[in-house]
Amino acid sequence: MPLSEQEQRLLDEMERHLLHNDADIVTAPSGDRTLSYRNLVYGSVLLLVGIGALVAGVALGGQLGAVASVIIGVIGFAAMVAGVILAATPVRRIGGTSRARAGAASKPPQSSASFMDRMNDRWDRRQDGR
Repeated sequence: MPLSEQEQRLLDEMERHLLHNDADIVTAPSGDRTLSYRNLVYGSVLLLVGIGALVAGVALGGQLGAVASVIIGVIGFAAMVAGVILAATPVRRIGGTSRARAGAASKPPQSSASFMDRMNDRWDRRQDGR
């Protein structure tokens, strides 16, 4: 179902506002560093393991003793910090910057490109088509 003229104008105005005020968000993946989804998953799993160890250290504190409980809690906290650092650390792109790939937009996307890379390429092609 097509949009009415008023809805289309409102949508265009919202898009202009977004591009004007949040240009840094729209162009966030610029540069040769980006977040790795593999690291996000591994970091999240490590964070959950750390939370589990921290809870286990508190829950088993009476049975294991105070020293063992504190050691398990510290290990759990360290695992949580390591998980957050792993998830938030950007990695270098192998394919170069998104602008370099936008020049080759006439080529079909490679099957080895990630979903987000393909979506970013489509976004760049739409912005160049204006």
